[in-house]
This record gives sequence, structure tokens and C-alpha cells, in this order.
Amino acid sequence: MLRDIHLAFITMHIFYHAAKEEVFGIGLIKELKRHGYKLSPGTLYPTLAKMQLSGLLTCECRTVQHKQRKYYRITRAGEELLGEVKEKLEELYDEIVKKNTK
Repeated sequence: MLRDIHLAFITMHIFYHAAKEEVFGIGLIKELKRHGYKLSPGTLYPTLAKMQLSGLLTCECRTVQHKQRKYYRITRAGEELLGEVKEKLEELYDEIVKKNTK
């Protein structure tokens, strides 16, 4: 169960960063590590593929320093979903955190 929750948070981080700029695998792994997530390529790349197949991310392959790299960007559907999730997260935060500090 905890793994599912972590994966949901990771997915939200991916949405957030892909909305700001193009992202790529190893860059995401490093960014997520800054937030305390220990993420393997075996977890990240299937997650990115699912998001792409769901129409939430686009993918563009480019050669960088003689290596193929996939760059991901959020789609309009992904932006809409991110907006909905932000609302739900704010509601959850208000319920769990703010109410418990009173």
C-alpha cells in the first residue's frame, strides 16, 4: 500500500516538472532523489510509458552526446488532470494538516 502512495506522489512530481519544462529519465531520477525518493529506472520508465500511453505526456527522442534520450512534456489532458489533482491535494492538506494544527 505504501508503495502505491509513493508512486502516486512520484507521478505528481513528474506532472509538475513536465508542466514546467521538458524532462528526461535520469534528470527526473536526480530531481526525485532531492525530494527523498529512491527511484530506479525500472520503476520510472514504466511509469513514464503508462503516462504517455494514457495521453498525459508526449515523448520526443533526441540524440544528446551520442546517446538517445527521451524528453517528456505534459499534454493538455495531463495539465487538466494536474489541475484536478492540485485541487484534491489542497482539500486533503486542509483536512489533514490544517485541522490538526488548530
